[in-house]
Amino acid sequence: MSVLYGCDCQFRYVKQQNGENPKGENAMSIQTQINKFHGVILQNLPEIPEDIMQRWIENPRSLQQFLSGLVPSVNSSATEFKVFKPLKLRAGMDAKSYRANIKGRKVDGQRMDIGDYANDILGKPEFTVVTEETEIDLVNVSVKELTGKNKAPLKEVFAQAMARGLQLCPNQVGPELRLQYEDQPEGEWLIIGMEPITDSDGYLKLFHVERHGDVLWLYAHYDFPDSPWHGSYRLVFVLPRK
Repeated sequence: MSVLYGCDCQFRYVKQQNGENPKGENAMSIQTQINKFHGVILQNLPEIPEDIMQRWIENPRSLQQFLSGLVPSVNSSATEFKVFKPLKLRAGMDAKSYRANIKGRKVDGQRMDIGDYANDILGKPEFTVVTEETEIDLVNVSVKELTGKNKAPLKEVFAQAMARGLQLCPNQVGPELRLQYEDQPEGEWLIIGMEPITDSDGYLKLFHVERHGDVLWLYAHYDFPDSPWHGSYRLVFVLPRK
């Protein structure tokens, strides 16, 4: 049996960088923010099994440790990541022009191609391109590097990436990375960390680029946000420029 009870949680705010506790109106503002945060938590709590609730009631420290693991470190920073590849997002492109540029393109004895699923989501309205040429920096990071786990759901991977200062890729990164990543090593496949696009069968998909034999592929990967992803899976995110 799973039940949900209301709870009265108390959260401590972090001291200001100068080491002083806020006073007066500033303290009241922070307390208001804390109260609002309490309300948001209560509204979004999942159902909690009775045995787990009782364990936390009897051992509040275990609850504190659990909650601490959910809060990103205030020192987390995108500066810990190295640029994998600068990428130029071109304006004026669309699904038709990407298909024409990728399919059959010859690169040092290899060729480029587009898988059926990638071709499908490339033509969906959710696929968008920039209106002005833009250059971004990409990082290439594994599920384990982001979460510290051998398996983790995609929603946790994305949350950890955002908490550490990375950003989701525009979905245009998929076909552009395929075109510009001509020297991709054999057997490597990289999933684009992006908002998923719904395919013609109603499934959520993410672009991914892969080299298999002499073919440099633009593929699409199923996005199951709650299913465990292996720690070795590698994703591409945007590293913001300063």
